[in-house]
Amino acid sequence: MDFTFTEEQQAVVEAAKALFVDVAPDGVPSPALTPGAVAEDFDRALWSRLAESDLLGVLIDPEHGGVGLDAIALCLVLRESAKVLARVPLLESSAAASAVQAHGGDELRRRILPAAARGELVLTVAANGRTGHDPAELAVTAQRDGGSWVLDGLQTGVPWALDADLVVVPAHTPEGRAVLALVPRGHEGVTVAEQISTTGERLGQLRLTAVHIAATDVIDADGAWDRLRDLLATGTCALALGLGEGVLGMTSEYTGKREQFGHPVATFQAVAMQAADRYIDLRAMEVTLWQAAWRVSTGADGALPTTGDVAVAKIWASEGVRRVAQTAQHLHGGFGADTDYPLHRYHAWAKQLELSLGPAAAHEEALGDLLAAHALG
Repeated sequence: MDFTFTEEQQAVVEAAKALFVDVAPDGVPSPALTPGAVAEDFDRALWSRLAESDLLGVLIDPEHGGVGLDAIALCLVLRESAKVLARVPLLESSAAASAVQAHGGDELRRRILPAAARGELVLTVAANGRTGHDPAELAVTAQRDGGSWVLDGLQTGVPWALDADLVVVPAHTPEGRAVLALVPRGHEGVTVAEQISTTGERLGQLRLTAVHIAATDVIDADGAWDRLRDLLATGTCALALGLGEGVLGMTSEYTGKREQFGHPVATFQAVAMQAADRYIDLRAMEVTLWQAAWRVSTGADGALPTTGDVAVAKIWASEGVRRVAQTAQHLHGGFGADTDYPLHRYHAWAKQLELSLGPAAAHEEALGDLLAAHALG
C-alpha cells in the first residue's frame, strides 16, 4: 500500500485549506450550558463556497458534474473541515451521493447527482437506528406495494435532518435484506422532531408512518448499506483526526506562551510528555484512517472484510480524540474549563465524534466477531 497522495488528492487538500482558512471555530456552545444557544441551520454561505470549489462533488463522477475522486480525497477535505469545526453536512451528503452513484438507477443518478454536486440538493443519512445502539437498518421496515415501497419506523439522531432535502434511510425487508430509501423531508407520513446534541447542533428524530416511496427512489442492492456505513464511519475518523490536530495545535500555542516560574510551560517535562503522547495518538489515528480509506476506496481483498479496517480506524479515532481533548483541557488549566473559550466547543464535538456510529468498545466487539469468523490458518 502506497500512502503517497496523488496530485489530484493534493490539489483537493490545497483547495480545502484555502476555503476553510477564513472559517472561525467559535460557533454555538453546548446548549446544556447555554440554554437556547442552538444553531438553526448549517453554514449555507460556506456550503455555497464548497460547491463553487467543486468540493461537494469529490466522490461524484465528472459526467454528473463532480470531480470523480475517492474516499481518500473526501477524508482529506473532511480532515481540514474539522480543524475549524465547519458546520456543513459534507460527510453525510457526499456519502449519500456516493451510494446513489454506486447503486442507484440511471434516472435516479441523473436526478440526484448533478444537483448534489452543485450544492442545490442536500442529503443526509439516518445511521443511528431507533436508539443509537441498534443496527440502523432494523429500525425501519420496508415492504413492496406495487410500484412503490412502504416504510414504517423511527430513526433517531439524524444529522441535519431539519435542513436536508433528502434523507437516505436504511430499512429491512420481510426477507431480511437491507435497502436504502431516499425520503424527502416533507413527504407525506414523514415527521421530524428536533433533537439537540451536545455540540449545540440540531439532530432530528425521523418518524415514518406508512410512507410510500417510488421504487425508483429505493436502492435494493446487496451490500449497499454496508458500504455506505463503512464510508460514514471512515469519514467520521477523518473528522476526529482533523479535530484532534486542531486541538493539539491550539494546546501547543497556548503552552508555548503561558509562563510559570519565568519559563513557558511547554518546556516542562510533564507538559511536553503529555503533548508527545497525544501526538503519537494522532499519528496512530492517521495511519489507521488511511488504511480504512484505502480499503473503502479500492475494496481490496484481505484477510478481513473492509469492515475490519474501518473498525480498527474507529477504535483509534474514538480513543484518540477523547484523549487529545482531555489532555488539552488539562494543559489549558482554567481556560480548559471556560465555556467561552473555543476549546470547550472542540471538546463537545470530540465527544460527539467519539460516540458517533459506535464508541471504541462497540467496534472492538465487532472486530472480535470478524476475527472469530475469519480465523487464519
